[in-house]
Amino acid sequence: MEEPVRNRALRIISGIGGVTALVALMPGTVIAQEASEVQAVLDNIWVFIAGCLVFFMQAGFALVEAGLTRAKNVVNIFAKNMADAIIGILAFFCTGYALAFSGGNDFFGTEGGAFFMKDLDINAIGGSGVINLSHGTFFFFQAVFAATAVTICSGAMAERTKFTSYLIFGVFMCAIIYPVVVHMTWGGGFIAGISIGDAVYSDFAGSGVVHMTGGIAALVGAKLVGARKGKFAADGSARAIPGHNIPFAILGVFILWLGWFGFNPGSELAADNLVTGIALNTILAAAAGGLTTAAVIWMKTGKPDVAFVGNGVLAGLVAITGPCGTATPIMSIVIGAIGGVIVVFSVLFFDKIKIDDPVGAISVHGVVG
Repeated sequence: MEEPVRNRALRIISGIGGVTALVALMPGTVIAQEASEVQAVLDNIWVFIAGCLVFFMQAGFALVEAGLTRAKNVVNIFAKNMADAIIGILAFFCTGYALAFSGGNDFFGTEGGAFFMKDLDINAIGGSGVINLSHGTFFFFQAVFAATAVTICSGAMAERTKFTSYLIFGVFMCAIIYPVVVHMTWGGGFIAGISIGDAVYSDFAGSGVVHMTGGIAALVGAKLVGARKGKFAADGSARAIPGHNIPFAILGVFILWLGWFGFNPGSELAADNLVTGIALNTILAAAAGGLTTAAVIWMKTGKPDVAFVGNGVLAGLVAITGPCGTATPIMSIVIGAIGGVIVVFSVLFFDKIKIDDPVGAISVHGVVG
């Protein structure tokens, strides 16, 4: 019995040696090509997962808006957030993706084959022209960003917007307005071409492209629909209309905070060693924003306000979204802290000029963005 065992052992050792020799003889270009293909697949999978986290932010927005408004309007708010996803994604598929990312002029894309994605190979690795991403992956990630931009407006116009009117607005926002902004920035258009000395335009994950765009649209919408009945007294002073469910709102903040780990690190658009550093900057800025908002509102009113602190966390997240790819951890804390201070005074300012924003979306996304 001893001899056969020895023979088997020798055959195994010989086999391992043969495989090792074969690998050693393989051309370096073959190994590099296989590694490149693996990296391409990993990039697409990571950006897809990040897009799933961004899509989950829709639930966070819905809970924040529902919690900070009155109970009688909760169904309408959830319906509008559902419509954001349904209408927004379809509108972005029809025209938005082409206007944003196809070749064209300085303001919008014009390539006919990109509309409805009808002439695009959606599965080809690197087909989008963005690192290794296919059109399918890149569209998925950008479509959930578009849905985020439009849902920002929902909270600012809550409790006095007709559902049908909001649907029309959602179509225009995702089909035309937001894609034109994207083309001018991330799409290489007019704003992307602006430089001041050696400085060029950069917005890593969308503080301006996504959040400021949504915030400005929210401001226009809130101004047009007017204030809720009873919000402002005869002398112009703002009356508090408390939200019916603060736990809803804070749970929504935590969901949004989680989703931001797709929003910011996902915008690296690759599975590389920079992703975790971006996540670190994101979590630090959010914590700093919440802390400074708590301190400022406590000093102004004599007591902490947990709903305000939740908006402070979101303000920190919005503030770091643009520079998260290049900021240091310490600078991320500073940026988030500044966002947390700004949001308090911005909310008070809009109350003073009689712009009724039930959830502070204009301040959190528009001003801080």
